[in-house]
Amino acid sequence: MRTMQDWLDSYSSDHRNPTNQRLHWLCVPPIVWSVIALLWAIPIPASLARQGSWAVLVMVLAFYWYWQRSRRLATALLIAFAVLGLITHVLYERLGAEHLCYLAVIVFVIAWIGQFVGHHYEGRRPSFLTDLSYLLIGPAWLMEKLLRKLGLGASA
Repeated sequence: MRTMQDWLDSYSSDHRNPTNQRLHWLCVPPIVWSVIALLWAIPIPASLARQGSWAVLVMVLAFYWYWQRSRRLATALLIAFAVLGLITHVLYERLGAEHLCYLAVIVFVIAWIGQFVGHHYEGRRPSFLTDLSYLLIGPAWLMEKLLRKLGLGASA
C-alpha cells in the first residue's frame, strides 16, 4: 500500500504551477462541500435514518481511507468534514433539498472549471484522470499544506 507521503509527493509533482496551486485552494474545498451537499440532499425515509446520512456515510468512508494512511491528516480532515457537514445541515434547513442541490451543482461546476483552468496553466492533466484515488488526495494535499503553515507537523 502506498504511504500518504507517496500520494502527496506524486500529487505535488502534478501541481507545481503557482496559478494552479492558488486555483486548487479556491476550488477544492467548494468541490468537497458540493459533494457533501449533493449527498445530503438524497432523500432517505425518516424511519431508516436522518437526513444527511448518505453524506455522513461517505465522510466516514473517506475518513477511514485517510486514517489507514495518515492519522494526523485523517483527524484534521475529519474536523473539516464536520464543519462542512454542519454548514450543509444549516443550508439544508434554510433552503430545503431542492435549492441545496441547485446551489451544490452550480458550485461543483464552477469549481471544476477552475480546476481545469489551473491544469491548463500547469500544462498537465488532472491527477485523477490517471487514478481516481487522487480525488481523495486533493483535500489531503491542501490540508497537509495548511497544517505545515500552522506549525502542526511537517509530514503526512
